[in-house]
Amino acid sequence: MADYLLDSNVLIQHLRGHQPTTALLTRLALEGQLGIAAISRTEVLAGMRERERGATLRFLNALACYAVDRAVADLAGEWLCRYRQQGVIVDIADALIAAAARHYDLTLLTYNPHHFPMPELRQYREMPDLSAS
Repeated sequence: MADYLLDSNVLIQHLRGHQPTTALLTRLALEGQLGIAAISRTEVLAGMRERERGATLRFLNALACYAVDRAVADLAGEWLCRYRQQGVIVDIADALIAAAARHYDLTLLTYNPHHFPMPELRQYREMPDLSAS
């Protein structure tokens, strides 16, 4: 059984009604637990329109939410430092999402795998085509 961490872009595609994303999440929920990093919850709520509040909160509240604790923050900071020294810019939110996935032994679902250059991070590789509706 695998458990999954959803990147913010996956949450947004589901909330926008992208059927292939919703179908994937429905299937994966039968295989394991779906969750989000706390920073992803923040990102989604920050971009939410008032008319979307009810549906958005119902969906987010149905997911496990993984906190940024000391271990997650430290790992994210180490990755940010390492990649910056290599000339690779990683967004702080992406580093925290990646660190949560790694720390809690979760498979990351994202439509932006290039945002997560960490080889030790397990990513789901069969994401649906975003051009399909």
